[in-house]
Amino acid sequence: MTAESKPVRYDDDSIRSLDWKEHIRLRPGMYIGKLGDGASVDDGIYVLVKEIVDNSIDEHMMGYGKTVDLKISEHRVEVRDYGRGIPLGKVIDCVSKINTGGKYDSGAFQKSVGLNGVGTKAVNALSTFFRVQSVRDGRMKWAEFSQGELIRESDEEPTSQRNGTQMVFEPDNTVFKNFKYIPQYLQNMIWNYCYLNAGLTINFNGQKYFSQNGLLDLLQNKTDVETIRYPIIHLKGEDIELAVTHGNQYGEEYYSFVNGQYTTQGGTHLTAFREAFVRTIREHFGKDYAPEDIRSSIVAAIAIRVQEPVFESQTKTKLGSNNLSPDPSSPTVRTFVNDFLKERLDNYLHMHPEARDAIKKRIEQSERERKELAGIKKLANERAKKANLHNRKLRDCRVHLVDEKNEAHKLSTLFLTEGDSASGSITKSRDVATQAVFSLRGKPLNCFGLTKKIVYENEEFNLLQHALDIESGMDSLRYNRIVIATDADVDGMHIRLLLMTFFLQFFPDLVRNGHLFILETPLFRVRNKKETIYCYSETEKAEAIARLGGKPEITRFKGLGEISPDEFGKFIGEDMRLEPIFLDKEDSIQKILTYYMGKNTPDRQKNIIENLRVEKNIEDEVSGAA
Repeated sequence: MTAESKPVRYDDDSIRSLDWKEHIRLRPGMYIGKLGDGASVDDGIYVLVKEIVDNSIDEHMMGYGKTVDLKISEHRVEVRDYGRGIPLGKVIDCVSKINTGGKYDSGAFQKSVGLNGVGTKAVNALSTFFRVQSVRDGRMKWAEFSQGELIRESDEEPTSQRNGTQMVFEPDNTVFKNFKYIPQYLQNMIWNYCYLNAGLTINFNGQKYFSQNGLLDLLQNKTDVETIRYPIIHLKGEDIELAVTHGNQYGEEYYSFVNGQYTTQGGTHLTAFREAFVRTIREHFGKDYAPEDIRSSIVAAIAIRVQEPVFESQTKTKLGSNNLSPDPSSPTVRTFVNDFLKERLDNYLHMHPEARDAIKKRIEQSERERKELAGIKKLANERAKKANLHNRKLRDCRVHLVDEKNEAHKLSTLFLTEGDSASGSITKSRDVATQAVFSLRGKPLNCFGLTKKIVYENEEFNLLQHALDIESGMDSLRYNRIVIATDADVDGMHIRLLLMTFFLQFFPDLVRNGHLFILETPLFRVRNKKETIYCYSETEKAEAIARLGGKPEITRFKGLGEISPDEFGKFIGEDMRLEPIFLDKEDSIQKILTYYMGKNTPDRQKNIIENLRVEKNIEDEVSGAA
């Protein structure tokens, strides 16, 4: 046997035991999902916030504390509730010992989000600074940690503060590189907490968040009252609440929750609702309507509470269990949801004939539209199937979002770019395992105000739909991130608007669920013989010039095609800058599209004139500042 083929020794010394914090830091994905930099709503830094806030919410659910104070700066998070406070003798154990917590005692926390065995400890281990403080009945204790290691603690001491728990942490920037919190993601998270806990007040960075009517408020803020077909149906029962209406948009729009947790990927409770809604409507009208016609344009929110929920991952985005409680005699989630809708929704429709008639009209309209599209869809899909065999527009990758067994599936990315030079640069520098490229032929069609028929009649739209595999819904989406990569000039901006119009008009769930992004590429390269700095703005350019001193060489990139493939690889790797496209709480898709893509209204003209700035003005400002 040669030295090269000598077997690796495997004996007692090969076995290593990691302590809790080492294991979390070595395998953070097991505890908080993907790391990310904050550009995606499911990035780890938001999971850290949720893990801490969830504990305060659970206190409120048990009847202790009506207010939570939340402060988040660039890299620091502070959460203070006014619940019972952690028992002072267990303050350190609760944040640093796995499988330690109050939620194992079902009497203390009946229907909490999680078991408190891991979440807080993961935040502790993944933070450079972590502080916990508990106040109970005039006594206080605190402890401070770094990367899970206890560095300081206090003795129990008297205090005049109100009961409750405060936790402060700073995510470790060696784990979460170049991270930043996006306020809109945090605001959406906070609103969801308020909708699910009517009467709870969250003070976030000096602003008050409060909901009086729960899921009714949620749907009122997510829909345009002018376009919904009938007033929102709002039903509440023990451990279940739902709100539902129909609009005019394409697809189905759902917001589902379990024990206050926003299950972005749904699960057994959402599947049960979709089935039960169809069954109830069919039985109420005595007609065998197609499920897709009944649910077309639906907007709904459902929240249930169960004992000991089982989620499909530590980040709790999908409910896996079908049991309401450990009691084997209790009904399943499916039965529970179905029985509730069968009784309460059916009764509501009998008592509100205007809603009943509006639902019937919406179903019949969807049925007509579906039949009109049937012939066109068949021809378009046959055309797309042939094109996919030799699809020159798509340069695919190997790992896709649906490949859930592959750890890299969340990294799957599709770049949408225009022109041969730009797509060529991305194609040559991309990671072929997780990054795909779809090349556009010039400017896409402005599809504002058009029906979905155009998706099948327009070859480019149809091929894009098939590349994403979203014709039948988001469950089969092949890429986690759809990234619009165009030049930062007038034409490039126009293409961005046209693509965003396409997605908002026909596939709004892509935007709602945080899948759509804009690629940021550098506008300038500033360099001398020793160093090269890429700048994404005029301000960064001025700072780079000052840093390098002298008279550095400055290159202005006027288009993606001007960036060499070697350089481009630096901008779409680990440090890729993505600007997420998201919808604010108040945003109405129809109003947005009408304003930006409709006829040239006086309001839009006024906005353009008031905000018009030319490049020379910007350069003058930068020069003056320098």
